[in-house]
Amino acid sequence: MKVILVDDERLALIGLQKLLEKEVSDIQITAAYMNPIEVMPGVLLHRPDVVFLDIHMPEIDGIELGRQIQAAVPGTEIIFVTSYDQHAVHAFELQALDYVMKPVKKERLKQALNRVQERLAVRREQQTIPKEPPLICCFNQIRFKLPGKKPQVAKWRTSKAQELFAYLLHHRNQTIHRSVLLELLWPELEDDKIVHQLYTTMYHIRQTLKACGMNMIKIQSGHLEAGYRLELGEARLDCAQWEQNIRQWKTVTPDCVQEYERVLHQYEGTYLGQYEYMWAEPERERLRYLWLFHMKQLNLYYQKQGLDENVIENTRRMQQILPDEEESYVILMKMYAEMNHDLGVEEQYRLLTARMEQELDISISEEAREWYTNWKSGLTRSRLRHR
Repeated sequence: MKVILVDDERLALIGLQKLLEKEVSDIQITAAYMNPIEVMPGVLLHRPDVVFLDIHMPEIDGIELGRQIQAAVPGTEIIFVTSYDQHAVHAFELQALDYVMKPVKKERLKQALNRVQERLAVRREQQTIPKEPPLICCFNQIRFKLPGKKPQVAKWRTSKAQELFAYLLHHRNQTIHRSVLLELLWPELEDDKIVHQLYTTMYHIRQTLKACGMNMIKIQSGHLEAGYRLELGEARLDCAQWEQNIRQWKTVTPDCVQEYERVLHQYEGTYLGQYEYMWAEPERERLRYLWLFHMKQLNLYYQKQGLDENVIENTRRMQQILPDEEESYVILMKMYAEMNHDLGVEEQYRLLTARMEQELDISISEEAREWYTNWKSGLTRSRLRHR
């Protein structure tokens, strides 16, 4: 604990120093001042944890000096030491840690120092807690999440501004040539017009980022022909963090299954799924099947553990996020058949045919159709036998 002592009375200063050195083992008295004018340079130099400060001094009183110390070095604890208790209210208005009356008693001093140690311990604990970085959410739609707040959807000035930001984000840390951006967003306009459009759109992007509190994201521009480069700064990308987390496990085990489930549930939708950006499709597909692979791994674990309800719930989630994947419907049909849940089988087959044939205008696989036909025939025979 680094300490500075301030008192214009020499005997009081010496007495306090001796008492501190005698009673406290882990203390370092870095400086002691009788002249209050010398205090601020010493505080800036030593940056103490606590300052013992007399209130009544010539030229500047301790209350004002305490304000200056806290403004210059935030977090410095102030303990006032004085012969007059009428200043207590003003001392605590300054958020002083304590107020000790002269002559200073040993037990009272220990009490004040215990408060300092408790405050310092809390501060150290807070410093060890990893700070939550600003987050850019790309699953489903672009959102910005500041620490301690809910994700917010940015209000882009134009759809071009939104796509330009998304494209630069997709190619983060790479310089994208200006001609590439112009061809992507304004292929139909003449050169002199599209350059102006690009500059205006880039300005709107920077204003939107500022309004969302995402000033740490920098879009660097080089020479006119060099293009633009987006740098995240301290911000993080949810899809990149998600991929890093999910790849840490080779297999699902009882020890990691809860964390495995938690990370898989962070996949809230496909990458930039609300936007019809063809350039995003390869990454969209890659992340989609990475998630699907691990969801199947989780299903295999559930099946080995005999957790049929978990398999059903997990497969329904697969179906919800990736409704075009036929496999999820087939898995549920087979599970419902084993459970003699005929309505469940019929519902899944109806959903499958409606999705594939009516919405996507493609046929369901021959295997799925054959399985359902055989199941239906077996069900019919069973009913006839029981008549």
